[in-house]
Amino acid sequence: MRDKKGFFNSVASGSGTILRPLHDLLHRSSEEAAATPKSKILNNYYIPNYILVSGSEVQRSSLIPSCPVLVFINSKSGGQLGGKLLLTYRSLLNENQVIDLGEKAPDKVLHQLYVTLEKFKAAGDVFASEIEKRLRLIVAGGDGTASWLLGVVSDLKLPHSPPVATVPLGTGNNIPFSFGWGKKNPNTDQQAVLSFLEQVKNAKEMQIDSWHILMRMKAPKEGSFDPIAPLELPHSLHAFHRVSQKDKLNVEGHHTFRGGFWNYFSMGMDAQVSYAFHSERKLHPEKFQNQLVNQSTYLKLAGTQGWFLAPLLHPSSRNIAQMAKVKIMKKQGQWEELHIPRYIRSIVCLNLPSFSGGLDPWGKPFRKKLRERGLTPPYVDDGLLEIVGFRDAWHGLVLLAPNGHGTRLAQANRVRFEFEKGAADHTFMRIDGEPWKQPLPVDEDTVVVEISHLRQVNMLATPCCRSRSINDAPSPASIIDEDCESIEDESSEDWEERRKFGAADTFKIPEEVDITQLS
Repeated sequence: MRDKKGFFNSVASGSGTILRPLHDLLHRSSEEAAATPKSKILNNYYIPNYILVSGSEVQRSSLIPSCPVLVFINSKSGGQLGGKLLLTYRSLLNENQVIDLGEKAPDKVLHQLYVTLEKFKAAGDVFASEIEKRLRLIVAGGDGTASWLLGVVSDLKLPHSPPVATVPLGTGNNIPFSFGWGKKNPNTDQQAVLSFLEQVKNAKEMQIDSWHILMRMKAPKEGSFDPIAPLELPHSLHAFHRVSQKDKLNVEGHHTFRGGFWNYFSMGMDAQVSYAFHSERKLHPEKFQNQLVNQSTYLKLAGTQGWFLAPLLHPSSRNIAQMAKVKIMKKQGQWEELHIPRYIRSIVCLNLPSFSGGLDPWGKPFRKKLRERGLTPPYVDDGLLEIVGFRDAWHGLVLLAPNGHGTRLAQANRVRFEFEKGAADHTFMRIDGEPWKQPLPVDEDTVVVEISHLRQVNMLATPCCRSRSINDAPSPASIIDEDCESIEDESSEDWEERRKFGAADTFKIPEEVDITQLS
Protein backbone atom coordinates (compact mmCIF):
# COMPACT_ATOMS: atom_id res chain seq x y z
CA MET A 1 0.00 0.00 0.00
CA ARG A 2 1.28 3.43 -0.82
CA ASP A 3 2.44 5.91 1.82
CA LYS A 4 -0.58 8.19 2.23
CA LYS A 5 1.31 10.72 4.37
CA GLY A 6 3.75 11.12 1.54
CA PHE A 7 1.05 11.35 -1.11
CA PHE A 8 1.80 14.94 -2.00
CA ASN A 9 5.56 14.39 -2.18
CA SER A 10 6.08 16.90 -4.96
CA VAL A 11 6.31 19.72 -2.45
CA ALA A 12 8.94 22.18 -3.51
CA SER A 13 11.64 22.79 -0.95
CA GLY A 14 13.37 26.08 -0.17
CA SER A 15 12.08 29.38 1.09
CA GLY A 16 11.55 30.94 -2.30
CA THR A 17 9.58 28.10 -4.00
CA ILE A 18 5.82 27.56 -3.84
CA LEU A 19 3.27 26.09 -6.30
CA ARG A 20 4.08 25.72 -9.98
CA PRO A 21 2.13 27.99 -12.33
CA LEU A 22 -1.53 27.05 -12.56
CA HIS A 23 -1.15 26.39 -16.30
CA ASP A 24 1.27 23.55 -15.58
CA LEU A 25 -1.06 22.11 -12.96
CA LEU A 26 -4.05 21.95 -15.28
CA HIS A 27 -2.48 20.72 -18.51
CA ARG A 28 -0.88 17.30 -18.19
CA SER A 29 -0.63 15.36 -21.44
CA SER A 30 -2.78 12.28 -22.05
CA GLU A 31 0.40 10.33 -22.88
CA GLU A 32 1.79 11.08 -19.42
CA ALA A 33 -1.47 10.03 -17.77
CA ALA A 34 -1.57 6.74 -19.70
CA ALA A 35 1.94 5.87 -18.57
CA THR A 36 1.36 6.45 -14.88
CA PRO A 37 1.26 3.50 -12.45
CA LYS A 38 -1.73 2.79 -10.23
CA SER A 39 -0.49 4.93 -7.34
CA LYS A 40 -0.24 7.96 -9.61
CA ILE A 41 -3.62 7.23 -11.21
CA LEU A 42 -5.14 7.35 -7.73
CA ASN A 43 -3.65 10.81 -7.31
CA ASN A 44 -6.47 11.93 -9.62
CA TYR A 45 -9.01 11.24 -6.86
CA TYR A 46 -7.07 12.00 -3.67
CA ILE A 47 -7.90 14.79 -1.21
CA PRO A 48 -5.32 15.60 1.50
CA ASN A 49 -6.09 15.76 5.19
CA TYR A 50 -5.64 19.51 5.52
CA ILE A 51 -8.81 19.89 3.41
CA LEU A 52 -10.73 17.16 5.24
CA VAL A 53 -9.62 17.34 8.88
CA SER A 54 -9.76 20.60 10.77
CA GLY A 55 -6.42 21.56 12.32
CA SER A 56 -4.32 19.32 10.07
CA GLU A 57 -0.95 20.47 8.79
CA VAL A 58 -1.23 22.30 5.47
CA GLN A 59 0.30 20.32 2.60
CA ARG A 60 1.19 22.18 -0.58
CA SER A 61 1.30 20.13 -3.78
CA SER A 62 2.49 20.52 -7.35
CA LEU A 63 -0.32 18.23 -8.58
CA ILE A 64 -4.02 19.07 -8.48
CA PRO A 65 -6.24 15.95 -8.71
CA SER A 66 -8.34 15.96 -11.85
CA CYS A 67 -11.31 14.31 -10.11
CA PRO A 68 -11.20 14.65 -6.30
CA VAL A 69 -13.91 12.49 -4.75
CA LEU A 70 -15.65 12.24 -1.42
CA VAL A 71 -17.18 8.79 -0.88
CA PHE A 72 -20.20 8.07 1.34
CA ILE A 73 -20.96 4.40 2.02
CA ASN A 74 -23.84 2.82 3.88
CA SER A 75 -21.87 -0.07 5.34
CA LYS A 76 -25.10 -1.93 6.18
CA SER A 77 -26.38 -1.96 2.60
CA GLY A 78 -26.10 -4.92 0.26
CA GLY A 79 -25.70 -7.55 2.97
CA GLN A 80 -21.97 -7.70 3.58
CA LEU A 81 -21.06 -5.70 0.46
CA GLY A 82 -21.28 -2.25 2.05
CA GLY A 83 -18.67 -3.10 4.67
CA LYS A 84 -16.36 -4.70 2.11
CA LEU A 85 -16.67 -1.74 -0.23
CA LEU A 86 -15.83 0.61 2.63
CA LEU A 87 -12.58 -1.26 3.30
CA THR A 88 -11.60 -1.29 -0.38
CA TYR A 89 -12.12 2.45 -0.88
CA ARG A 90 -10.18 3.21 2.31
CA SER A 91 -7.31 1.01 1.13
CA LEU A 92 -7.04 3.06 -2.06
CA LEU A 93 -7.84 6.60 -0.95
CA ASN A 94 -7.28 8.76 2.08
CA GLU A 95 -9.37 7.11 4.79
CA ASN A 96 -10.81 10.50 5.74
CA GLN A 97 -12.38 10.96 2.31
CA VAL A 98 -14.34 7.70 2.67
CA ILE A 99 -17.22 8.16 5.12
CA ASP A 100 -19.22 5.40 6.80
CA LEU A 101 -22.76 6.78 6.99
CA GLY A 102 -23.35 4.66 10.06
CA GLU A 103 -20.76 6.78 11.88
CA LYS A 104 -21.02 10.27 10.37
CA ALA A 105 -23.96 12.14 8.88
CA PRO A 106 -23.34 13.65 5.43
CA ASP A 107 -24.70 17.08 6.32
CA LYS A 108 -22.04 17.56 9.01
CA VAL A 109 -19.26 16.24 6.77
CA LEU A 110 -20.15 18.47 3.82
CA HIS A 111 -20.79 21.55 5.97
CA GLN A 112 -17.33 21.24 7.54
CA LEU A 113 -15.71 20.60 4.16
CA TYR A 114 -17.13 23.74 2.56
CA VAL A 115 -16.31 25.89 5.60
CA THR A 116 -12.70 24.68 5.32
CA LEU A 117 -12.57 25.26 1.57
CA GLU A 118 -13.88 28.81 1.95
CA LYS A 119 -11.25 29.55 4.61
CA PHE A 120 -8.37 28.42 2.41
CA LYS A 121 -9.78 30.08 -0.71
CA ALA A 122 -9.96 33.39 1.17
CA ALA A 123 -6.25 32.96 2.00
CA GLY A 124 -5.43 32.55 -1.70
CA ASP A 125 -5.07 28.76 -1.71
CA VAL A 126 -5.31 27.76 -5.40
CA PHE A 127 -5.33 24.08 -4.53
CA ALA A 128 -8.44 24.42 -2.31
CA SER A 129 -10.19 26.45 -5.00
CA GLU A 130 -9.56 23.75 -7.61
CA ILE A 131 -10.71 21.01 -5.23
CA GLU A 132 -14.03 22.80 -4.83
CA LYS A 133 -14.47 23.25 -8.59
CA ARG A 134 -13.64 19.63 -9.42
CA LEU A 135 -15.17 17.80 -6.44
CA ARG A 136 -17.42 14.84 -7.21
CA LEU A 137 -19.41 12.81 -4.67
CA ILE A 138 -19.96 9.05 -4.63
CA VAL A 139 -22.73 7.48 -2.56
CA ALA A 140 -23.01 3.72 -2.11
CA GLY A 141 -26.25 2.33 -0.76
CA GLY A 142 -29.88 1.84 -1.62
CA ASP A 143 -32.19 4.45 -3.08
CA GLY A 144 -33.00 5.77 0.40
CA THR A 145 -29.31 6.39 1.10
CA ALA A 146 -28.84 8.12 -2.26
CA SER A 147 -31.87 10.34 -1.60
CA TRP A 148 -30.52 11.26 1.83
CA LEU A 149 -27.25 12.54 0.38
CA LEU A 150 -28.98 14.31 -2.51
CA GLY A 151 -31.21 16.13 -0.04
CA VAL A 152 -28.23 17.28 1.98
CA VAL A 153 -26.47 18.54 -1.16
CA SER A 154 -29.64 20.34 -2.22
CA ASP A 155 -29.95 22.09 1.14
CA LEU A 156 -26.40 23.47 0.87
CA LYS A 157 -27.70 25.75 -1.92
CA LEU A 158 -24.26 26.10 -3.46
CA PRO A 159 -23.70 28.14 -6.65
CA HIS A 160 -22.54 24.87 -8.24
CA SER A 161 -23.40 21.78 -6.23
CA PRO A 162 -20.98 18.84 -6.54
CA PRO A 163 -22.36 16.19 -8.91
CA VAL A 164 -23.23 12.79 -7.43
CA ALA A 165 -22.53 9.27 -8.68
CA THR A 166 -24.44 6.37 -7.15
CA VAL A 167 -23.24 2.83 -6.42
CA PRO A 168 -26.13 0.30 -6.47
CA LEU A 169 -26.11 -1.47 -3.09
CA GLY A 170 -29.85 -1.79 -2.54
CA THR A 171 -32.60 -4.08 -3.84
CA GLY A 172 -34.28 -1.89 -6.47
CA ASN A 173 -31.42 0.55 -7.23
CA ASN A 174 -33.68 2.75 -9.33
CA ILE A 175 -31.59 5.91 -8.95
CA PRO A 176 -28.26 4.32 -10.07
CA PHE A 177 -30.01 2.56 -12.92
CA SER A 178 -31.60 5.78 -14.15
CA PHE A 179 -28.16 7.35 -14.69
CA GLY A 180 -26.34 4.35 -16.14
CA TRP A 181 -24.61 3.02 -13.03
CA GLY A 182 -26.41 -0.32 -13.23
CA LYS A 183 -28.80 -2.07 -10.88
CA LYS A 184 -26.79 -5.12 -9.86
CA ASN A 185 -24.75 -4.99 -6.66
CA PRO A 186 -21.09 -4.37 -7.64
CA ASN A 187 -17.91 -6.29 -7.01
CA THR A 188 -15.87 -4.96 -4.09
CA ASP A 189 -12.29 -5.76 -5.14
CA GLN A 190 -9.74 -3.04 -5.92
CA GLN A 191 -9.95 -3.47 -9.69
CA ALA A 192 -13.73 -3.00 -9.65
CA VAL A 193 -13.38 0.15 -7.55
CA LEU A 194 -10.66 1.53 -9.83
CA SER A 195 -12.88 0.91 -12.83
CA PHE A 196 -15.79 2.71 -11.12
CA LEU A 197 -13.56 5.68 -10.25
CA GLU A 198 -12.56 5.94 -13.90
CA GLN A 199 -16.23 6.02 -14.86
CA VAL A 200 -16.85 8.76 -12.33
CA LYS A 201 -14.00 10.81 -13.79
CA ASN A 202 -15.43 10.52 -17.31
CA ALA A 203 -19.12 10.89 -16.42
CA LYS A 204 -21.16 13.85 -17.64
CA GLU A 205 -23.19 16.14 -15.38
CA MET A 206 -26.97 16.22 -15.56
CA GLN A 207 -29.45 18.24 -13.52
CA ILE A 208 -32.48 16.59 -11.93
CA ASP A 209 -35.53 17.96 -10.16
CA SER A 210 -36.20 17.46 -6.46
CA TRP A 211 -39.67 17.37 -4.94
CA HIS A 212 -41.14 18.45 -1.61
CA ILE A 213 -44.01 16.58 0.03
CA LEU A 214 -46.19 17.99 2.83
CA MET A 215 -49.00 16.31 4.77
CA ARG A 216 -51.29 18.06 7.24
CA MET A 217 -54.20 16.84 9.37
CA LYS A 218 -56.06 18.13 12.40
CA ALA A 219 -54.62 16.82 15.68
CA PRO A 220 -56.84 13.87 16.67
CA LYS A 221 -58.50 13.77 20.07
CA GLU A 222 -56.61 10.59 20.89
CA GLY A 223 -53.99 8.29 19.40
CA SER A 224 -50.82 8.92 17.40
CA PHE A 225 -50.80 9.43 13.67
CA ASP A 226 -47.05 9.65 13.13
CA PRO A 227 -45.75 7.63 10.17
CA ILE A 228 -44.97 4.04 11.18
CA ALA A 229 -41.64 3.12 9.62
CA PRO A 230 -40.50 -0.46 8.97
CA LEU A 231 -38.64 -1.86 11.94
CA GLU A 232 -35.13 -1.65 10.56
CA LEU A 233 -35.26 1.86 9.14
CA PRO A 234 -33.13 4.30 11.19
CA HIS A 235 -35.03 7.43 12.15
CA SER A 236 -32.27 9.63 10.80
CA LEU A 237 -32.71 8.07 7.35
CA HIS A 238 -36.46 8.24 7.08
CA ALA A 239 -37.60 10.66 4.42
CA PHE A 240 -40.92 11.62 6.01
CA HIS A 241 -41.31 13.07 9.51
CA ARG A 242 -43.26 15.49 11.68
CA VAL A 243 -42.06 19.10 11.66
CA SER A 244 -40.87 20.68 14.91
CA GLN A 245 -42.97 23.18 16.84
CA LYS A 246 -40.54 25.95 15.84
CA ASP A 247 -40.90 25.17 12.13
CA LYS A 248 -42.78 27.83 10.17
CA LEU A 249 -44.89 25.06 8.68
CA ASN A 250 -46.24 24.07 12.08
CA VAL A 251 -49.90 25.02 12.58
CA GLU A 252 -51.52 25.06 16.00
CA GLY A 253 -53.97 22.21 16.40
CA HIS A 254 -52.61 20.29 13.43
CA HIS A 255 -50.09 17.56 12.75
CA THR A 256 -47.76 18.54 9.89
CA PHE A 257 -45.32 16.16 8.21
CA ARG A 258 -42.90 16.73 5.38
CA GLY A 259 -40.20 15.07 3.31
CA GLY A 260 -38.56 15.12 -0.10
CA PHE A 261 -37.86 12.77 -2.96
CA TRP A 262 -35.97 12.52 -6.24
CA ASN A 263 -37.36 9.46 -7.96
CA TYR A 264 -40.91 8.77 -6.90
CA PHE A 265 -43.72 8.99 -4.38
CA SER A 266 -46.18 6.11 -4.43
CA MET A 267 -49.24 5.09 -2.48
CA GLY A 268 -51.26 1.90 -2.26
CA MET A 269 -50.47 -1.63 -3.37
CA ASP A 270 -46.74 -1.29 -4.13
CA ALA A 271 -45.99 0.58 -0.90
CA GLN A 272 -47.76 -2.08 1.15
CA VAL A 273 -45.65 -4.84 -0.42
CA SER A 274 -42.49 -2.81 0.17
CA TYR A 275 -43.44 -2.25 3.81
CA ALA A 276 -43.90 -6.00 4.34
CA PHE A 277 -40.55 -6.68 2.66
CA HIS A 278 -38.63 -4.26 4.90
CA SER A 279 -40.32 -5.60 8.03
CA GLU A 280 -39.56 -9.20 7.06
CA ARG A 281 -35.91 -8.31 6.40
CA LYS A 282 -35.62 -6.95 9.94
CA LEU A 283 -37.00 -10.14 11.44
CA HIS A 284 -34.86 -12.49 9.30
CA PRO A 285 -31.78 -10.57 8.05
CA GLU A 286 -29.94 -13.81 7.28
CA LYS A 287 -32.39 -14.48 4.45
CA PHE A 288 -31.69 -11.17 2.69
CA GLN A 289 -28.00 -11.37 1.78
CA ASN A 290 -28.50 -11.80 -1.97
CA GLN A 291 -30.04 -9.30 -4.38
CA LEU A 292 -31.71 -11.94 -6.54
CA VAL A 293 -33.21 -13.65 -3.48
CA ASN A 294 -34.46 -10.27 -2.25
CA GLN A 295 -36.23 -9.61 -5.53
CA SER A 296 -37.79 -13.07 -5.50
CA THR A 297 -39.02 -12.54 -1.93
CA TYR A 298 -40.51 -9.23 -3.01
CA LEU A 299 -42.55 -10.93 -5.72
CA LYS A 300 -43.70 -13.68 -3.34
CA LEU A 301 -44.96 -11.07 -0.87
CA ALA A 302 -47.05 -9.51 -3.63
CA GLY A 303 -48.61 -12.93 -4.15
CA THR A 304 -49.24 -13.75 -0.47
CA GLN A 305 -50.86 -10.33 0.03
CA GLY A 306 -53.29 -11.13 -2.75
CA TRP A 307 -52.30 -8.45 -5.23
CA PHE A 308 -52.47 -10.88 -8.15
CA LEU A 309 -56.15 -11.39 -7.29
CA ALA A 310 -56.84 -7.89 -6.05
CA PRO A 311 -60.46 -7.59 -7.32
CA LEU A 312 -61.37 -10.68 -5.29
CA LEU A 313 -59.25 -10.26 -2.16
CA HIS A 314 -59.08 -6.49 -1.60
CA PRO A 315 -62.09 -4.25 -0.91
CA SER A 316 -62.76 -1.42 -3.32
CA SER A 317 -62.50 1.02 -0.39
CA ARG A 318 -58.73 0.62 -0.68
CA ASN A 319 -58.73 1.81 -4.28
CA ILE A 320 -57.20 5.25 -4.81
CA ALA A 321 -60.36 6.89 -6.13
CA GLN A 322 -62.34 5.71 -3.08
CA MET A 323 -59.70 6.95 -0.60
CA ALA A 324 -58.77 10.35 -1.98
CA LYS A 325 -59.51 13.09 -4.45
CA VAL A 326 -56.48 13.87 -6.60
CA LYS A 327 -55.82 17.36 -7.95
CA ILE A 328 -53.00 18.51 -10.19
CA MET A 329 -51.49 21.83 -11.24
CA LYS A 330 -49.47 22.36 -14.36
CA LYS A 331 -46.85 25.09 -14.54
CA GLN A 332 -48.35 28.45 -13.52
CA GLY A 333 -51.80 26.97 -13.77
CA GLN A 334 -54.82 26.31 -11.62
CA TRP A 335 -55.76 23.30 -9.57
CA GLU A 336 -57.86 20.82 -11.51
CA GLU A 337 -59.31 17.53 -10.39
CA LEU A 338 -57.70 14.45 -11.91
CA HIS A 339 -59.98 11.60 -12.82
CA ILE A 340 -58.70 8.35 -11.30
CA PRO A 341 -60.30 5.19 -12.73
CA ARG A 342 -62.06 3.28 -9.98
CA TYR A 343 -59.93 0.15 -10.48
CA ILE A 344 -56.59 1.88 -9.71
CA ARG A 345 -55.07 0.46 -6.49
CA SER A 346 -51.62 2.03 -6.72
CA ILE A 347 -50.56 5.48 -7.88
CA VAL A 348 -46.99 6.59 -8.64
CA CYS A 349 -45.73 10.17 -9.05
CA LEU A 350 -42.55 9.54 -11.03
CA ASN A 351 -39.55 11.78 -11.72
CA LEU A 352 -37.01 9.26 -13.06
CA PRO A 353 -37.54 6.47 -15.64
CA SER A 354 -36.95 3.63 -13.18
CA PHE A 355 -39.28 2.05 -10.64
CA SER A 356 -39.30 -1.29 -8.79
CA GLY A 357 -35.90 -2.41 -9.99
CA GLY A 358 -35.54 -0.73 -13.37
CA LEU A 359 -39.08 -0.79 -14.80
CA ASP A 360 -40.44 2.29 -16.56
CA PRO A 361 -44.13 2.84 -15.66
CA TRP A 362 -44.56 5.74 -18.10
CA GLY A 363 -43.06 3.87 -21.02
CA LYS A 364 -42.67 5.31 -24.51
CA PRO A 365 -45.92 7.01 -25.52
CA PHE A 366 -47.26 7.32 -29.05
CA ARG A 367 -46.72 10.64 -30.78
CA LYS A 368 -50.46 10.73 -31.32
CA LYS A 369 -51.09 10.25 -27.61
CA LEU A 370 -48.72 13.08 -26.77
CA ARG A 371 -50.52 15.43 -29.12
CA GLU A 372 -54.04 14.46 -28.13
CA ARG A 373 -53.49 14.62 -24.38
CA GLY A 374 -51.10 17.57 -24.24
CA LEU A 375 -48.28 15.43 -22.83
CA THR A 376 -44.54 15.86 -23.29
CA PRO A 377 -41.72 13.30 -23.32
CA PRO A 378 -40.57 12.58 -19.76
CA TYR A 379 -37.52 14.60 -18.70
CA VAL A 380 -35.82 14.61 -15.31
CA ASP A 381 -35.32 18.39 -15.25
CA ASP A 382 -38.55 19.78 -16.68
CA GLY A 383 -40.33 20.48 -13.38
CA LEU A 384 -43.00 17.87 -14.14
CA LEU A 385 -43.94 14.55 -12.54
CA GLU A 386 -45.40 11.69 -14.53
CA ILE A 387 -48.44 10.25 -12.72
CA VAL A 388 -49.14 6.56 -13.36
CA GLY A 389 -51.70 4.12 -11.96
CA PHE A 390 -51.76 0.32 -11.56
CA ARG A 391 -54.66 -2.09 -11.07
CA ASP A 392 -52.87 -5.07 -9.53
CA ALA A 393 -49.63 -7.06 -9.58
CA TRP A 394 -50.39 -8.45 -13.03
CA HIS A 395 -50.58 -4.91 -14.33
CA GLY A 396 -47.15 -4.28 -12.84
CA LEU A 397 -45.74 -7.28 -14.66
CA VAL A 398 -46.91 -5.75 -17.95
CA LEU A 399 -43.92 -3.42 -17.58
CA LEU A 400 -41.67 -6.38 -18.38
CA ALA A 401 -43.11 -6.61 -21.89
CA PRO A 402 -41.91 -4.48 -24.82
CA ASN A 403 -43.70 -1.13 -24.80
CA GLY A 404 -45.43 -2.05 -21.53
CA HIS A 405 -46.58 0.74 -19.24
CA GLY A 406 -49.01 1.61 -16.49
CA THR A 407 -52.12 3.72 -16.89
CA ARG A 408 -50.79 7.17 -17.79
CA LEU A 409 -52.89 9.65 -15.84
CA ALA A 410 -51.21 13.06 -16.18
CA GLN A 411 -48.08 15.21 -15.97
CA ALA A 412 -48.02 17.94 -13.33
CA ASN A 413 -45.85 20.44 -11.49
CA ARG A 414 -47.85 19.98 -8.27
CA VAL A 415 -50.04 17.13 -7.03
CA ARG A 416 -52.54 17.19 -4.19
CA PHE A 417 -54.26 14.25 -2.46
CA GLU A 418 -57.31 15.00 -0.32
CA PHE A 419 -58.32 12.00 1.78
CA GLU A 420 -62.02 11.82 2.38
CA LYS A 421 -63.30 11.80 5.95
CA GLY A 422 -63.39 8.24 7.26
CA ALA A 423 -62.48 6.70 3.89
CA ALA A 424 -59.80 4.49 5.48
CA ASP A 425 -58.03 4.18 8.83
CA HIS A 426 -54.60 3.93 7.19
CA THR A 427 -52.76 3.70 3.89
CA PHE A 428 -49.24 2.79 2.78
CA MET A 429 -46.86 5.30 1.19
CA ARG A 430 -43.35 5.13 -0.20
CA ILE A 431 -40.62 7.64 -1.11
CA ASP A 432 -37.58 6.50 -3.12
CA GLY A 433 -37.66 2.97 -1.72
CA GLU A 434 -38.58 3.95 1.85
CA PRO A 435 -42.10 2.76 2.78
CA TRP A 436 -44.24 3.55 5.78
CA LYS A 437 -47.70 2.86 7.11
CA GLN A 438 -49.65 6.10 7.46
CA PRO A 439 -52.53 6.12 9.97
CA LEU A 440 -55.43 8.32 8.96
CA PRO A 441 -58.08 9.82 11.27
CA VAL A 442 -61.49 8.33 10.60
CA ASP A 443 -63.58 11.02 12.30
CA GLU A 444 -61.75 14.28 11.57
CA ASP A 445 -61.47 16.72 8.68
CA THR A 446 -59.78 16.04 5.36
CA VAL A 447 -56.13 14.96 5.37
CA VAL A 448 -54.12 16.74 2.67
CA VAL A 449 -50.89 15.54 1.02
CA GLU A 450 -49.28 17.98 -1.41
CA ILE A 451 -46.26 17.49 -3.66
CA SER A 452 -44.48 20.48 -5.21
CA HIS A 453 -41.29 21.17 -7.16
CA LEU A 454 -38.38 22.19 -4.92
CA ARG A 455 -35.09 22.78 -6.76
CA GLN A 456 -32.41 20.92 -8.74
CA VAL A 457 -29.07 19.21 -8.09
CA ASN A 458 -26.40 17.70 -10.32
CA MET A 459 -26.06 13.99 -10.98
CA LEU A 460 -23.30 12.13 -12.80
CA ALA A 461 -24.39 10.03 -15.77
CA THR A 462 -22.61 7.39 -17.84
CA PRO A 463 -23.14 6.85 -21.61
CA CYS A 464 -25.73 4.18 -20.63
CA CYS A 465 -27.92 6.77 -18.89
CA ARG A 466 -31.67 6.15 -19.32
CA SER A 467 -32.71 9.59 -18.06
CA ARG A 468 -33.26 12.41 -20.50
CA SER A 469 -32.79 16.16 -20.10
CA ILE A 470 -34.76 18.92 -21.80
CA ASN A 471 -31.37 20.03 -23.14
CA ASP A 472 -30.76 16.69 -24.88
CA ALA A 473 -31.41 16.22 -28.56
CA PRO A 474 -34.71 14.37 -29.19
CA SER A 475 -34.30 10.62 -29.06
CA PRO A 476 -36.34 8.52 -31.50
CA ALA A 477 -36.40 5.74 -28.90
CA SER A 478 -38.28 7.93 -26.42
CA ILE A 479 -41.39 8.13 -28.59
CA ILE A 480 -43.13 5.30 -30.42
CA ASP A 481 -44.72 5.77 -33.79
CA GLU A 482 -48.49 5.43 -34.07
CA ASP A 483 -48.10 2.25 -36.12
CA CYS A 484 -46.36 0.46 -33.25
CA GLU A 485 -48.49 -1.75 -31.07
CA SER A 486 -48.55 -0.85 -27.38
CA ILE A 487 -49.03 -3.54 -24.78
CA GLU A 488 -51.90 -1.54 -23.35
CA ASP A 489 -53.82 1.64 -24.07
CA GLU A 490 -54.72 4.23 -21.43
CA SER A 491 -58.43 3.76 -22.01
CA SER A 492 -58.46 0.38 -20.27
CA GLU A 493 -61.37 0.79 -17.87
CA ASP A 494 -63.68 -1.19 -20.16
CA TRP A 495 -61.05 -3.91 -20.41
CA GLU A 496 -60.84 -4.00 -16.63
CA GLU A 497 -64.61 -4.44 -16.32
CA ARG A 498 -64.55 -7.35 -18.74
CA ARG A 499 -61.62 -8.96 -16.95
CA LYS A 500 -62.85 -8.61 -13.52
CA PHE A 501 -46.70 -0.58 -6.36
CA GLY A 502 -36.25 8.20 0.50
CA ALA A 503 -33.88 12.25 1.62
CA ALA A 504 -32.94 14.13 3.66
CA ASP A 505 -34.87 15.29 6.68
CA THR A 506 -33.85 18.88 5.98
CA PHE A 507 -35.98 19.53 2.91
CA LYS A 508 -37.48 23.01 2.95
CA ILE A 509 -40.79 23.99 1.41
CA PRO A 510 -40.53 26.28 -1.63
CA GLU A 511 -41.41 29.92 -0.99
CA GLU A 512 -44.01 29.93 -3.74
CA VAL A 513 -46.13 27.24 -2.05
CA ASP A 514 -49.18 28.68 -0.29
CA ILE A 515 -49.16 26.70 2.95
CA THR A 516 -52.40 28.30 4.11
CA GLN A 517 -54.19 26.15 1.58
CA LEU A 518 -53.10 23.06 3.51
CA SER A 519 -54.83 23.94 6.77
